[in-house]
Amino acid sequence: MSAGGPARPGLPDWMQPVAEAVSSIEATDLTRFVPPEDSDAREGAVLMLFGEGPRGGEVLLTERAHDMRSHPGQVSFPGGSIDPGETVVEAALREAEEEVGLVPSSVDVVGCLPQLWLPPSNFAVTPVVGWWREPSDVSVVSRAEVHAIHHAAIADLVDPENRVTVRHPVGYTSPGFLIGPKRDVILWGFTGGIIARLFDFLGWTREWDASRVRDLPAYMLAGDSRVQRNARAGMLDIEEPER
Repeated sequence: MSAGGPARPGLPDWMQPVAEAVSSIEATDLTRFVPPEDSDAREGAVLMLFGEGPRGGEVLLTERAHDMRSHPGQVSFPGGSIDPGETVVEAALREAEEEVGLVPSSVDVVGCLPQLWLPPSNFAVTPVVGWWREPSDVSVVSRAEVHAIHHAAIADLVDPENRVTVRHPVGYTSPGFLIGPKRDVILWGFTGGIIARLFDFLGWTREWDASRVRDLPAYMLAGDSRVQRNARAGMLDIEEPER
């Protein structure tokens, strides 16, 4: 555990640095894209949910349906737009319940990371960090939206063997992770960037070979012209972490 504050009751030792980071990290530690002061961006929230799994700490992730018009197959945190009258926390928990059947009362909200901006879609997203106090079964609620659920062990995410540089056909590259039982699912883009930079901030990142390149599979590109435009503009949701 890092120094800098008292332990937070109810959290395991490995989760304490995450709780500390939530109160001290700045948007620029995670991305170069923050909403302008006069922004009219749509607001959204995602749930960055940490839990205790068979191999220690893990993060809950969803894999979007492979035939979706936008970002098919993208691995992401549960989340979406904020409904009128909702807080970011309420929105993140509601979206997780709708997508994977998460029980909102099973989550202790640790706090919120700074609001991040996705310029191409003018979307301002707040990651809500949660501790899964009472894990329960989750499943795909809507096959039209979610292809699979991943309980990504932190031990695997920090393993250099599972780190790659992801390359888009237009030449854009991004830090990425290989997840899933066969390590054949690519985590990259907005979600991969947040995880990579948060782990950098926490000092969890282990040296990895950035020359190991993995091309995006065809199903993640099919019909997604906006991704191609954004890649050419170098604005695929989050910039590459400095190394």
